Amino acid sequence: MHAMRLLIQGLIVGAILFGVVASILRKKKALALAGMLLAIAATALGGSSVRINENLHGGFAIGLDWFLLDLLLMALIYVPLERLWPQYPEQGTFRKEWTLDVVYFMSTHLPLQILSFLVLLPATQATKYLGVPALQHAIARLPWFVQFFLAVLVADLAEYLVHFAFHKVPFLWRFHAVHHSSKALDWIAGSRSHFVDDTLVRGLILAPLMLGFSQWIIFAYLVFVILHATWTHCNFGPNLKWLEEFLVMPRYHHWHHTSQKEGIDKNFAVHFPWVDKIFGTYYFPEEWPERYGLDGEELSPSFLGQTIDPFLGRKRPLKT
Repeated sequence: MHAMRLLIQGLIVGAILFGVVASILRKKKALALAGMLLAIAATALGGSSVRINENLHGGFAIGLDWFLLDLLLMALIYVPLERLWPQYPEQGTFRKEWTLDVVYFMSTHLPLQILSFLVLLPATQATKYLGVPALQHAIARLPWFVQFFLAVLVADLAEYLVHFAFHKVPFLWRFHAVHHSSKALDWIAGSRSHFVDDTLVRGLILAPLMLGFSQWIIFAYLVFVILHATWTHCNFGPNLKWLEEFLVMPRYHHWHHTSQKEGIDKNFAVHFPWVDKIFGTYYFPEEWPERYGLDGEELSPSFLGQTIDPFLGRKRPLKT
């Protein structure tokens, strides 16, 4: 609790300091002033020393502070990378629709992270009945890094199949189209995803992992996929040519999000590009895409509309 209070205090002080700097340097002052006012309001309401109703004992507790610190950590990692080495410098951090993606981060991305970690304990118990003992023992005897690689591979194969189905089955595409609706990609754009899409994908990936992998290997995979999935959506130009052959990098995944004909329904793999080579869906030219978003479709511009419309099968007319 002491460490959490220090982190929260640092977040509040940081918001005020960055707000002052931004209000001096930026022509538009609204965001900077809003951040400062929110930080001052948090301080007035008790800040990091606010009392809680009862003492926390053992186990986990999740609150708004988890969301704020998670968002801060992600921003500290990815925003500097995008500002120092952007592929699209004109895009900027506060691009069009960035507020929509923050709402998705808060309402879908973070709860799905929490849900994934919360299911680890019951999932571990379920392996007693669903697991294949011979497979579990065989995997457990392998070095931990081999176990981790196999877990990532199994998850990538499972996600490839699920991902392919979301593109090819019209009913499933209604939900997955939300993820492809962003016309610009960066670290937070990857959070734009319908909760039905996220829930099905996460569940169908965890299911095969539970058959043979330990709780700690699954936990390590969840940490890896959160960081790697965010990374592949980044507006980050530099790439390591030798690594691109083995691991999905931003340029590779950006081609999956293009609205250009040549890139549509390509690059379904999330971690290993050679999985797409096996299934014949590999596309990786030297240049970056010029356009992103949906091809011939239009979605509601609001979070509520994008959440409800897939259930109703609504299609909106294209803007001309």
